[in-house]
Amino acid sequence: MKKTFFSILTFSILSLPILATNPVITAMPSLSIAPDGRAAGMGDVGVATNADLNSQHWNPAKYAFMESKGGLTANYTPWLTKLVSDIDLAYIAGYYNMGDMAGTISGSFTYFSMGAVQLVDYSGTAFQEAHPNEWAIDVAYSRKLHEYVSMAVALRFLYSDLNNGVNASVSGASQEMHPAWTMAADVALYYKQPISLPMGESYFGLGFNLSNLGGKMTYDDYVSNFIPANMRLGVSYEIPFDNYNRLMATVECNKMLVPTYYSNKASDQTTHRYSQEEYSAISSTAGWFQSFADAPGYINETTGKTVSSSLEEFQEVQWGVGLEYSYNRQFFGRVGYSHENFYKGNRRYVTLGAGFHLSIFSLDFAYCIATAPSNPLDNTMRFTLGFDLAGIKDLVNNRK
Repeated sequence: MKKTFFSILTFSILSLPILATNPVITAMPSLSIAPDGRAAGMGDVGVATNADLNSQHWNPAKYAFMESKGGLTANYTPWLTKLVSDIDLAYIAGYYNMGDMAGTISGSFTYFSMGAVQLVDYSGTAFQEAHPNEWAIDVAYSRKLHEYVSMAVALRFLYSDLNNGVNASVSGASQEMHPAWTMAADVALYYKQPISLPMGESYFGLGFNLSNLGGKMTYDDYVSNFIPANMRLGVSYEIPFDNYNRLMATVECNKMLVPTYYSNKASDQTTHRYSQEEYSAISSTAGWFQSFADAPGYINETTGKTVSSSLEEFQEVQWGVGLEYSYNRQFFGRVGYSHENFYKGNRRYVTLGAGFHLSIFSLDFAYCIATAPSNPLDNTMRFTLGFDLAGIKDLVNNRK
């Protein structure tokens, strides 16, 4: 069944590096998908933008700056629509502000359905169909440490079932697959400072999030897989033009804290590939630190020049920029760009988005336009519906 595992895992990471040299591949890649329409409309950035209902995914420390008492949001993304029609991501999140001194509790649930997958054996023969899925549930606590600074910690449970209970291995139960699970944590910081200007109050934001710091996952008790631990850093600046019109710009970069499957072998200074046993033996903690200095370098096939290991480390950093225009904080227009190096996956795309917010509910939409050829993310859409609990409570009280 080990061959079956790799067939399913390959299918599940279609949204990850496809043309990559020395790729960084993880279990549960769905955790890296931007789930909400607002951030997705700005180039998949959100760690330093002002707080919103979906802050749990990007930076739970932002919840401490929410003005309302609480809120709920539901998100839906039909995924990889250019390739298949039955893969989708559902994401719900919510928060409750217990007061400035007590802090804010928040949580989310992610469900990723991978549709129908044909299982194959070592010979490549298909023997049964499965409907794999994976999900994660988490809870976070955030609190202001200062008027301008907040911090949050989150605890997450991850579950992945790639064969959906189908174990038709002819090699015996010892090679059968089983669902994988692990625990992970986030540590996040957020800084938001108002700056007075003649036309009104502007805001400078700084966000930092270490996410999915946790154990590894195994589907067969033989191969252990890293989860998508990630370091995300960003800045934002929101400026008013008058009492109604505002513009926010944000820049963000993130790096996977996962070791490269290829490494420099110290004994002979040559690039080699880890054996499956060697790579599985690397602990998750060691992998976080090793990920900053393990890129082996490679030869650029176009120019013929050698790319150094240090330069390749920088190429593993994915970055994005986004703009959000708002009118009276009710109507929103968004545009963004996300960039990944050609040799690390070549996911490059422009995003467009729009939003409509009232005191009771909000609606956001995002659309992705790939700028790199054969990008499976092209034409991806995201939808977000949010509810303000304080607004709903006021509406009910007014009708009594």
